[in-house]
Amino acid sequence: MLFFSRIVFICNVSFILAVIIWLFESSMRVQGNFNGAIKFQPLEATIVILGYGAIVLNAVFVLFAVYWLMTKRSKSIPRWILLFNLLIFPVQVWYHFILH
Repeated sequence: MLFFSRIVFICNVSFILAVIIWLFESSMRVQGNFNGAIKFQPLEATIVILGYGAIVLNAVFVLFAVYWLMTKRSKSIPRWILLFNLLIFPVQVWYHFILH
């Protein structure tokens, strides 16, 4: 489960980067510049795909985390990864379902 939590962490960081890229590109479009934020398009596409897919993986992770808390089973996941993944989930829900 440690491996899965690290994958979810990487996807959540990609989500934050994807939102930053979206904000940057939106501000550039207002100025009339339609070039991408990152000049290497495959990297930008990978970040966006990992970032937007993070909500699914994070939802599964949150379900497992709630189950672990209910059954009081201890896992070897670092507390900072657990807290980061749990705190970013409401932001992802807000971004995907309310903002867009």
